[in-house]
Amino acid sequence: MQWRDRLVVRAIFLSAFLSGGLFLGGCDRGPQAAPPQPVPEVAVVTIQPQQVVLTTELPGRTCSYRIAEIRPQVNGLIQKRLFTEGSDVQAGQELYQIDPSPFQAALNNAKAALGRAEATLPAIRLKADRFKEAVVDRAVSQQALDDANAALKQAEADVLFWHATVETASINLAYARVVSPISGRIGRSNVTDGAIVTAYQPVPLATIQQLDPIYVDVPQSTNELLRLQRRLEEGHLQRDGMNGNKVQLILGDGTKYPLEGTLQFRDVSVDPTSASVILRMVFPNPNGVLLPGMFVRAVVIEGVNERAILVPQQAVSRDSKGNPMAMIVNGDGKVEPRMLSLDRDISDQWLVSTGLAPGDRVIVEGVQRVRPGAAVKIAAPDASRTNDAQPAAQQSN
Repeated sequence: MQWRDRLVVRAIFLSAFLSGGLFLGGCDRGPQAAPPQPVPEVAVVTIQPQQVVLTTELPGRTCSYRIAEIRPQVNGLIQKRLFTEGSDVQAGQELYQIDPSPFQAALNNAKAALGRAEATLPAIRLKADRFKEAVVDRAVSQQALDDANAALKQAEADVLFWHATVETASINLAYARVVSPISGRIGRSNVTDGAIVTAYQPVPLATIQQLDPIYVDVPQSTNELLRLQRRLEEGHLQRDGMNGNKVQLILGDGTKYPLEGTLQFRDVSVDPTSASVILRMVFPNPNGVLLPGMFVRAVVIEGVNERAILVPQQAVSRDSKGNPMAMIVNGDGKVEPRMLSLDRDISDQWLVSTGLAPGDRVIVEGVQRVRPGAAVKIAAPDASRTNDAQPAAQQSN
């Protein structure tokens, strides 16, 4: 009987399976139509040309406006140092006193010799005058007159010689006082009291540096210089007549120097080792913040781009080859890719050389949801996304 029960059970299951299949087949009414996809919404900015002042950030170092290496002009013994190391000194301030005794004695000797020469001159002049009258009456010979005139000229030359000797001795005596030729900050002294010094010795007694104003020297590559000149000639940039020579300075810690400097000149020769020319700027330094040899960055104005095309950086992406591109919404309301040529970054925007034109609507939000050729809906404009505000001057390395 067991095999009969098994057959009955199998028959029941087969009947149930066939009934379920027929039921499902009766419910199948064909494929359902997919609901329409919503049109993606994107945010755009409308490109408007604007005036931008372009600048270049160049690294450089500070150097003294004037440097004076103090050296003695006479031989002698240093009696006293008359300044404090590291202090500010004024032009004409006495720095060292060299023993003046030998120079005073030489001056006194010269003055005495001058007095002797001047004392004999009147008598010799009178003698020459008398011989000139006597030779007419043939009371003296012509030879005697010639000798008297020669003696007069020699006496006059002696007076001139001793005058020069007195002047030289006076100068040497003045040189015993070593004074500062410029105003500035003096460094350490290389000699002490009691040291013997020689005239124009190779080692300076001290060095004075004028720090207000102060120079900043920065190198600029010749390639960059040629590029700038070419852009000016082609009309892409205009010189800023009022502020073209103004320079800003960024200190080594990243802070901005509060005082503005002036571009003084560009060197006329190129350094062959670095292929660069030196730009020299001058900055006021009343508080002594800038010291010689400091590393700084100078922000130099290149010129003014009267019709600059700026686009937010978030709107620019890269293709598989790394080329910059942006998505725009064309006149038909569809997405269109544009390949771009970028000049530099300005704050949070890119300066576009080619690829965009005034009036183009560039997608800045929602670009991940669109593809080229797709229709899109433009969201309501947001004031925070407009790019028609005047940007700050560009700063680049």
